[in-house]
Amino acid sequence: MKRVWWTLGVFVALVLLLAVGLRLNPREVPSPLIGKPAPAFELPLLMDPDKKFSEKTMLGKVWILNVWASWCPPCLVEHPVVTQVSRSGMAPVVGLNYKDKREDALPWLKRNGDPFQLIAFDANGRIGIDYGVYGVPETYIIDRQGVIRYKHIGPITADVVKQEMEPLVRKLNAGS
Repeated sequence: MKRVWWTLGVFVALVLLLAVGLRLNPREVPSPLIGKPAPAFELPLLMDPDKKFSEKTMLGKVWILNVWASWCPPCLVEHPVVTQVSRSGMAPVVGLNYKDKREDALPWLKRNGDPFQLIAFDANGRIGIDYGVYGVPETYIIDRQGVIRYKHIGPITADVVKQEMEPLVRKLNAGS
């Protein structure tokens, strides 16, 4: 009889774990980098490989890092929203072209528009790994001190911008 109760208890526990797991939002993967300094890097620019960009360039500014690639269909879906964020002047938007080829990325930008202040070229994905990129697109908000304050996995939407990103950027720019 003990064995039946034990089996039933394990079954109920597994059902409860499954029920809790199904209610979680996969876009809300906790990032161990939130509240920590953005990983250091220096990468060539996509448009001008002879020039380099480092996260240190942005110290003193609240900025947005958008990880994207030309081979990424969701990146094309979010592109109009990234363009709108850039045009709004909310914060400088820097692109991180991830595991892409320059000869694919440049025509993609020409076709779809270039909303980025500049684009760092991470051809081998090393910097994406340092930032904990699960898959593209991903978007980060980094404060004036170079600390990651926000991470969004997947395409950003107008609602995400309005409800999450804009209030956070305003708060960070106000110094709180």
